[in-house]
Amino acid sequence: MIPSSKADKIIHYNSRCYSGQFSDDGNFFFTCSQDFKVRMYDTSNPYDWKYYKTVDYPWGQWTITDASLSPDNRYLAYSSIRNIVCLAPTDPSDQSDPMTLDFSNMSRSAGRRSFLGGATNFGIWSIRFSGDGREIVAGTGDRSVVVYDLETRQSILQLQNHDDDVNAVCYGDTSSPHILYSGSDDTTLRVWDRRSMGDGREAGVFIGHTEGLTYVDSKGDGRYVLSNGKDQMMKLWDLRKMMSPSKFDRLDLTKYTTGFDYRFMEYKEADYEPHPHDCSVVTFRGHRVLKTLIRCHFSPPGSTNSRYVYTGSEDGKVHIYNLDATVAGKINVGEVTRGSRPHHPDSYGGPYEMGSRSESSWRTCVRDASWHPNVPMIAGMSSNHPSRSPQY
Repeated sequence: MIPSSKADKIIHYNSRCYSGQFSDDGNFFFTCSQDFKVRMYDTSNPYDWKYYKTVDYPWGQWTITDASLSPDNRYLAYSSIRNIVCLAPTDPSDQSDPMTLDFSNMSRSAGRRSFLGGATNFGIWSIRFSGDGREIVAGTGDRSVVVYDLETRQSILQLQNHDDDVNAVCYGDTSSPHILYSGSDDTTLRVWDRRSMGDGREAGVFIGHTEGLTYVDSKGDGRYVLSNGKDQMMKLWDLRKMMSPSKFDRLDLTKYTTGFDYRFMEYKEADYEPHPHDCSVVTFRGHRVLKTLIRCHFSPPGSTNSRYVYTGSEDGKVHIYNLDATVAGKINVGEVTRGSRPHHPDSYGGPYEMGSRSESSWRTCVRDASWHPNVPMIAGMSSNHPSRSPQY
């Protein structure tokens, strides 16, 4: 079931490829890159991809941060470090401009309107469609989780208990919008139950990461959720083992984190200390969560019965783990793409270049990966290019 490292296709862009995903039926694939473009492909034949459309984010800042496909595959929502989400039709014959959704447009019932720096001055790091396609949840640089209603074109819920950027959000159950997960740079993964939001508090908290979270993915069963962290660990959580808010309030999170800056620093294993209040059920180690917000996922339920979890890595590989934390396989994206393109003068380089020191001649960082739902195929989205210097 695990794909090999032999590539069937290599698609080059002149800009870092930040993320990409197959649709649930495998017939559609999209990529997001730092040139503020989302490219769409027909993958109904998974071995013969057909590019057919590109849409832009006109006011982008730094990069397209995230994208999410509606459950019916008709619309793709995508964001940047702005309060605006673009909503583009996926129909190749529909050339209309994307709709713009202003997530700072709050309904009266949404909660406190206290965005940092003003009502519209915030960026979006993560977005997800609800299972019924009626809502989009967003994690923001305002330390908040925002739920946007597509029918009323307003944000109908704003949750502000995190103490730092919310890098990742998702729904817990594909059939219900009630359970939300949010992962933050405050090192916590919080669980929200919208059926009991009278006091605006989370239903529970998952503690165990000692640095900020970069991504969260739900198994879709309302029970299990996966997270990646800047402490170089991926963790599996069980909803039944979350910490209560009352117990969480007695903790001082600053005691268990170092302030490690994953963008420029190297993580030293000697500095790691297990979190004394870790309530995760499995911890996965071996990949590297450096330089960028690297993503992780459950393997597809149809072809693999979700028996694996997998993640991108700064070492240029896709790491695949069994649920007992043993390594199931690795896909070496760096090796298979090595030398496959010359340095392009328009591609971004400089001190923020990604990759492994041991591969100074060809640097690769896999930020995201997507496992096809029906066939043994994984698409890896990465930054890879010749290095002009062996040093960062």
